[in-house]
Amino acid sequence: MRPPRTPFSRESVLPPSVKARVAVEAGIGLTWHKYVGDAGRIVSLEHFGASADGKVLFQEFGFTAQNVAAVAQESLGSETPRGTPRVTDDPLERLSGEGVSIWLDDLSRGRITSGSLAGLVHKRHVVGVTTNPTIFQQAVGDASGYAEQIYDMALRGVTVSEAVRVITAADVRDAADILRPVFDTTRGRDGWVSIEVEPRLAHGTDATAAEARHLSWLVDRPNTLIKIPATRAGLRAITEVIGLGISVNVTLIFSLERHRKVMEAYLAGLEKARERGLDLSKIHSVASFFVSRVDTEIDKRLEALGTPEAAALRGKAGIANARLAYQAYEEVFGSADGSRPSSQRWAVLHRLHANKQRPLWASTGVKDPAYPDTRYVTELVAPGVVNTMPEATLEATADHGEINGNSIAGTYEQARAHLDALEKQGISYVGVVQALETEGIRKFQQSWDSLLEAVRAARPLQH
Repeated sequence: MRPPRTPFSRESVLPPSVKARVAVEAGIGLTWHKYVGDAGRIVSLEHFGASADGKVLFQEFGFTAQNVAAVAQESLGSETPRGTPRVTDDPLERLSGEGVSIWLDDLSRGRITSGSLAGLVHKRHVVGVTTNPTIFQQAVGDASGYAEQIYDMALRGVTVSEAVRVITAADVRDAADILRPVFDTTRGRDGWVSIEVEPRLAHGTDATAAEARHLSWLVDRPNTLIKIPATRAGLRAITEVIGLGISVNVTLIFSLERHRKVMEAYLAGLEKARERGLDLSKIHSVASFFVSRVDTEIDKRLEALGTPEAAALRGKAGIANARLAYQAYEEVFGSADGSRPSSQRWAVLHRLHANKQRPLWASTGVKDPAYPDTRYVTELVAPGVVNTMPEATLEATADHGEINGNSIAGTYEQARAHLDALEKQGISYVGVVQALETEGIRKFQQSWDSLLEAVRAARPLQH
C-alpha cells in the first residue's frame, strides 16, 4: 500500500471512525503503527535469520488466514466504543470486549493435569495466571500430586528451598505451555503465568534481582512474568531485571505514590534495556494493585470510630484507590481514547515499540459477605487493565456479573473526594498502605515458610 498523500485520500482509505485495522507486512511493521492506531494490530516479522521453505516460515511466524482472523477479532474487541457493551449474554465475554484481560489467581498440579486450567481458558475467557506463595502452599499441602517428585529430590540430596523452586517452576512451566497459544495469538499481550521471588528476599535489591534471573532461567518459557514485590528495595530490582529483558509482574502495590514509583522503575528499566540494544517489544510488565485488602483494613478502622459518618464511608476505599491508580497510569501512558496524552518520557519509548505497564487488579475476591461478590470486577472496568480473580469470583462474574461499559471513566473526582473524607475522619491513608505492605510481605513469608514445611514433611525420613 502506498501511503496516502493527502488528508482526503487518507480518510477515504482509513476513515477515522473505523478503529479496527490490521496490517500484514512480511517484514518489520515499524511504518504501520501510525496507520493502524492503538486499536489496530500488525502481523509482521520483527527479526531476521530464519531459513526454510516460504510456506513453513509463513506458518511459523503467523502469516496464516487463521492468525490474521484472530488478530482482526482482537482489534475489533479493542475498538468497542467506551460505554458500549458487547452484544453477548456472556458477562466474561463482555468484560473481555471492554479491554479487560481475565487472569486466574490460582494454580496447582491438579488443575493442570485434570484439564481444569485448559477448560477455563476455553470456556471462561481466562488468558493468564498469577501465583504466589500462599497459592502454592495450599496446593502442595492439599494435594498428593507432588509426593513422588518431593521424594525423589530428597533422595538426591536436593535442599528443601531448592525443591520448592523446582516444584513451583514445573507447575508454572506447564501452565505457560497451556497458555502459549494465547500468548502467540495476542503477540505477547496475554498468555502470561507469574512466579514470585522468595518473599524473604523482599528487602534486598541484589538478592531479589538474582532470584528473578534464576527463576526466569529455571522456568525457561517466554510467557513467564517474574513477580517482584514493590518494596523500596524491590523498585531498584525491578529496574535491573527489566533492563535485562526479563518481564516482570510488580506485586503488593497498595498506594498511589508507590504505583507511580513502580511505573518510574519500569521506564528506567526500559531505558537500560534500550542502552543494551535489547528489543523493547519483547519486554512486558503489569503493576499489581491490591483492592479488597484496602477495604478490609479501612473498614476495620471506620468501625472502630463507631459514628454514622464513618459507617457511610465503608466499602468504598478500595475501588476509589484503584480508580485513582488508573488515573496515574493514564498520566504516564496516555488514555486509550487519546484524550489524555502520555508523558514525553513514555512517548520516546513507545516509538521504539515498548509495551505499556498495564494495571492489574489483584486481591479481587470479596472478603465481606455484605458486599456484592463481583464488585471488584464490575466497578473496575477500563481498557488496558488485567483483573486476576480467584475461581469463585470468576464463576460469580460468569453467573451474574453486570458489565456495562467503562466503570472508571469520569470517577476520579469522586474517588479523590472519598479518600479526602477518610482523612477528615482521622483515617491516615499513609498509615493504612504502610500497614498493608508490611502485612502483605509478612503473610507471604509465612506462606513460604509453611510451603517449606509442607515439602519437608513430605520427604522420607533421613537415617
